[in-house]
Amino acid sequence: MEIWHNPRCSKSRQALALVEQNTADFEVVEYLKIPITQKRLKEVAQKLDMLPRDMMRRNEALYKELNLAEASDAALFKAMSDNPILIERPIIIRGSNAVIGRPPENVLSLF
Repeated sequence: MEIWHNPRCSKSRQALALVEQNTADFEVVEYLKIPITQKRLKEVAQKLDMLPRDMMRRNEALYKELNLAEASDAALFKAMSDNPILIERPIIIRGSNAVIGRPPENVLSLF
């Protein structure tokens, strides 16, 4: 299990606590410090069964600054890889499944 975590985010901290309560077998990826490749973002989008836009923080000022509202999927993956602040948080991955931990209780569907 892997959790893409931002320790400054309360929802991310809550989701991490739920993961910790349910398993000891997980890896925390502080995605703001460790860049996520475009290839990995595409893999996780498939596991989430989401389009890249659906896994983005569209209210983030940078989303508007980069004019991403009409961008292609390829451009969105590149934008997330180059600017990880645009990735919705937290994302929890287990095997072939993944969820966005908003609300944090979404993580429980992976157990």
